[in-house]
This record gives sequence, structure tokens and C-alpha cells, in this order.
Amino acid sequence: MSQADVAAAPPTAVLRGGLRWGWSGVIIFALVCVFAQTSLGWLKTYPASLQLPVEAWFNAGMDWIIANFRAVFQTVTLLFTYPMGWVRETLHWLPWSGFVLIMAAMAFKARGVRLAAFTVLSLIYVLVVGLWAEAMNSLALVFISVPLAVLAGFALGVWGYSSARVERALNPVLDIAQTVPAFAYLLPILLLFGFGPVVGLVASVLFAFPPMVRNTILGLREVPSDIIESGQMSGATRAQLFWMVRFPAGRRQILIGVNQTTMASLSMVIIASMIGGTADIGWEVLSTMRKAEFGSSLVAGIVIALMAMILDRVTFGMAEQEGRNLEHRGFFQRYGFWLAVAAAVICLIVLRSLLPILGGWPENWKIDFAQPLDQAIQWFILTFKPGLEAIRNSVIFFVMLPLKIGLDKAVSPFTWGFALQPWHTAVFVVSVLAGAAAALRAGRTALAVATVLGGLVFYVGITDMPWPASVAILVYFGWRMGGGGLATGTALALTFLLVTGSWDKAMLSIHLATLAVLASFLMGSTLGIIAAQNDWFSHVMRPINDTLQTMPPFVLLIPTVMLFKIGDFTALLAIISYAYVPAFRYAEHGLRHVSKEAVEAATCIGATPMQLLLQVKLPLALPNIMLGLNQTIMYGIAMLVIAALVGTSDLGQEVYVGLSAGNFGQGFIAGIGMAIIAITADRFCRAWQRNHETRLQKGAS
Repeated sequence: MSQADVAAAPPTAVLRGGLRWGWSGVIIFALVCVFAQTSLGWLKTYPASLQLPVEAWFNAGMDWIIANFRAVFQTVTLLFTYPMGWVRETLHWLPWSGFVLIMAAMAFKARGVRLAAFTVLSLIYVLVVGLWAEAMNSLALVFISVPLAVLAGFALGVWGYSSARVERALNPVLDIAQTVPAFAYLLPILLLFGFGPVVGLVASVLFAFPPMVRNTILGLREVPSDIIESGQMSGATRAQLFWMVRFPAGRRQILIGVNQTTMASLSMVIIASMIGGTADIGWEVLSTMRKAEFGSSLVAGIVIALMAMILDRVTFGMAEQEGRNLEHRGFFQRYGFWLAVAAAVICLIVLRSLLPILGGWPENWKIDFAQPLDQAIQWFILTFKPGLEAIRNSVIFFVMLPLKIGLDKAVSPFTWGFALQPWHTAVFVVSVLAGAAAALRAGRTALAVATVLGGLVFYVGITDMPWPASVAILVYFGWRMGGGGLATGTALALTFLLVTGSWDKAMLSIHLATLAVLASFLMGSTLGIIAAQNDWFSHVMRPINDTLQTMPPFVLLIPTVMLFKIGDFTALLAIISYAYVPAFRYAEHGLRHVSKEAVEAATCIGATPMQLLLQVKLPLALPNIMLGLNQTIMYGIAMLVIAALVGTSDLGQEVYVGLSAGNFGQGFIAGIGMAIIAITADRFCRAWQRNHETRLQKGAS
């Protein structure tokens, strides 16, 4: 089998072809390493003498940049300080009634009356809970960072579209920008720009511009060729062809990039508040969390979620409407609505001196939701404490601990109620081999390999698996799934973790991420399948998913910490609550968009609803479902650094330690390590999806 055949073959066939020699050799090598690591210590711990002083190199490079370019960055800080102050002061000067009217008008134009009503009610909630000033400070950051991120992303996207070489160079930069935790580059930003609001602005722009780049390239590339040919035949110059033909035709996809950039910028609100020194909503969430005022923290977190929902629906609605009203209309037909809105806002500004209620929300109209929330939480914890502790202990002792340190060390009288005996190990080994043999008899070679490797990892533990065995398994799997390119990339990524001394922390991150991603994917996909079959369930889950995806990740820690205290189990729940949403949405979307012809054909031959789901819809929707797995992995790893706040000791914790100690090299290496895990997992998922699509095409032909 040639290398090209390997890359193009479906995954099951690839694994079956490599089992006799390839996977057998890898499994035997892994077993030898496991048995030999007790006598050969270097198999368990990568020798320190072979590690490189990468941390010192990073720190030296940052010191050089600060010494030579600090004045440039301080000038940038000064330039952006004034616009941010002007925007903030304008938002505070504008009466709340005028701001609500503007946002409601935008919502109405984007999605109609329902979104306008939701916008009004959401902003009234902000007024009622007394967080209007803090919300305006947060929006000031968004209103400055989004245009900057959009302009930078659009310029880079156009450049990447114009040059294949530039696009190839941009892709790894975008991958790193989207996968390196924001905390990893907070320290260099602080060192370069100094403490203040501009630091949050820079962090938001760096975090938010990649979606704009990708959507700009996609939008320009998907313009139909006949439209371009029409422009060329009309004698358009290169500039006219771009601005008058290609850009308008791809504007809808570009506006989706604006939507995603807006959401990414808003998600940085809390992180920016940690370094920006502004009294915004993010700071309100953080300060109340630190004081264990969970009710107040939830109230503030809901404000951010509501603002995110409004901005998400407005920007996405504008993108959906793009291109619907292209006919020539008069000036008042085009702008009459907005002129009327502007006139109404001016009237409200004038009238607030006569009617103070239009300018400031009365204090006696504010409601304190925090105290009843705290009381309800305390009652729930006291009432259900025994059950909650039983759930936590069961998951920790029977799932998390064995996967982390291995079944041979996790089983004890304290955890499982008995000590591990040789016959227990024999039963486990026989069960794994029997499962693999059954899979082979059924022709499921991939399942057989997965059973053996899964059994080995579960018995030895992810953190106690010898590093040569882990490298061999992952590199060979990469070669089988994606050929030499993926194998080489995987080997380089793992080498970086080894030579920087990040391996042990990376294994802890992989342990937690593996459990969280599997649980999130199973839960999200199952709920998504149910939602695809039941419209009412889909409608019920939609606001829940919207809230969880727009709620700042910090806020998701609040209920888990309240119920289960700090620890790995709390971190696991927080990651699941954030990462299951993409699995849900992609599963539902894939099943709802299965070919109608295929469904009708299966129905005509008498397929039952269950057969229709299992044998027709799920196989056809599998690429979408696997894309959901890809996004679940990215969400889960992104949440790892947030979960480190509740007691984990992995790479995420290293990022915080580096930030707290002012050690740029330590924090950035840990951030790159997390990016490496995310990017490698992403490449594996993409390779699997390509192989699956190839198999479907061959089956169709």
C-alpha cells in the first residue's frame, strides 16, 4: 500500500491493513516500555539532560524587545487611551432610554419584533440589577476592539486570499492565536503596554481577529465564477472588480466573520478586566467570585450573557439579510428609518432634563436578586449534599483516578473497597483480549485496536504511560490517518513537550481533556439527536445552549464550585457545561440536513423510525457529527486554562503561575503546549473526516 493509498483509504481499512505489522509492533513496543520502566527510569521520565532552556530563550527575547521597543508600545497605549475614554464617556452621557432605543432599532432591522422585544427586556434587566454603568464600560471595550479586529482581520484575509503563500503562512498563526490561552499572552502585553484599559483592548483584538481572517478568505473564495466573468467582461479594473463585484458578492460570509469577531471580543471582557483596571462587568464577576458572593456573580454573569446574545443575534441577523434589498431606492427609503431613530434619540436627550427618569433609572426600581439566589443555593447544597458527594466520589474513584494514574494504583480499600489482586489483573486482561477478539471476528479491526490500547492506557494510566510508548502510539496513528505530514507534525509537537519539560503537565491536561471531551461529545450528540427528532425539545434546548455558549467561562465555574468545591471533578463539570454545545448543534444540524431523497428511499422500502435513524441518517450525518467532535475538543482545551482556577495542576495552572510570577517563558511555553494539544487533535479529526468522505465517495461510485 503506497503512502497516497494510505492517506486516501477509509480509516477502518487503513487500520486493518496496518494491524498485522504496524499496530502489533506498536502495541508490543508499548508493553515492553511499560514492563521496563521500573528498571529504566528514563522511560518514565524524560531525562533532564536532554531538555533545552527554551524558557530562558523566551525570557531573553522578551527582555530584548522591551529594551528596544518599549517606547513604541507606550506611544500606542497613549494613542488608544483617548478614544477609549471618549467612547466610555459617550455611553455614560447617553440616556439609558436613548441607548435602549438604538439597540432595539438595530434588533428590529436585523431580526424583527421578537428580537427587539428581547433586547429591550434584556437591557431593562441590566438597569434593574443596577449594573448599567459597568455594562457601558464593557461595551466601550467591545465598540473599540471589534472595529480594530475587523479591519485587521479583513486586511489579512484579503492578503491571504490574494496569495496562496500568504494563506499557508497565516494558517498556523491563526491556529496558534485561537488555541493559545489568552492568559498566556497577557504577560507580554502587560510588559509591553503597561497596566490599563489599553491592555484589555490589545488582548481582545489579538483574540478576536482570526475568525474575521478565515471568513474573509472563505467569502471571497466562494464568489461564483460567472459573477467574476461578468465583471471582467464589463471592463472593470482590478480594484473595481474587487470592491464592486467580489466584495459585495462575498459580503454575507464576511459579515458572519464580523459576528464571530464580535462574540470573541465580548468573551474577553472578564479577562480584560483582570488587567485593564476598569470597573466593568468582568471585574464585577471576578470580584464577587473572589468574595464567594455567588449570587452577585451569577447576576453579573447573566448581564454578560444577555449582552452577548443581543450582539450575536443582531450581527448575525444583519449578515443573513445581506443581499436581500439590493434594489435601487431613494434616500428616504434607504435611511428614513434611521433618521427617525436619530430624531427620537435627540428628543430623549432633550427631554431628560424635564423627565429625569429618561436619563437615570430610579434607585427604588432596582431589585437585589443576589440574596435570594444565595439562599436558594445554600438550601440546595444542604439538602442534596450526600447525593452530590456520592456522585463526585464515584466519578473520581472509578473513572478519573484510574485513567489518570492507572487501575493498578487506583484500586485500593479506600477507593474501591478492596486491594488489587493478581487474579483481578488476569480477569481484566482476559476481558480486554476477549473484546478485541470479538471485534476482529466481526471485522471491526479499528475497534479491536482501540480496545487493546484503551485497556492498556486504563490499566497503566495516562500520566504513568512511558513517554516512548505514548510517542509511538500517537505518531503511528498520525501516519495511518494522515500520512507522513501528520506523523511528522505529531512527532515535532510531542518533541516540543518533551524538550521543554512540559510532558508531565501535558499528560495531566490530556487526562482531564480526554474525559471532558468524551463526556461532552456523548452528551451533546445524544441530546442533538433527540432535538433533531423533536422540534419541541430543540426549542427548549436552544436558549439553554445560547446561554451556556455566551456565558463567560468564568461564570460556569460558580455553580460547580458551589456544589462540589474545588478539584478535578469540579473542573470536569465546568468544561462539560461549556464544551457539549458544539456537539449538540452539529449533531442536530447534520441530522436535519440529511438528503431528503435518501430518507424517502429508506421510508419507501419500509424502514422503521429507528432503522431510519441508525442506518440512514446517522451514517450520512457522521461528517457533521465528527466536525462537532472537532469543535468539542477545541472548546474543551480552551476551557482547561479556566478550569485551572479551581484546583487542577496541569498546563493551565502553569499559565497562571507564569503570569503571577512575571515569568513570560514559563507561561508562554505552557500556552504553546495547550495549543499543540488542540492543533494535533484538530488535525487528527480532519484526517478522519477526509478519510470518511473518501469512503462515501467510493461507495457512491
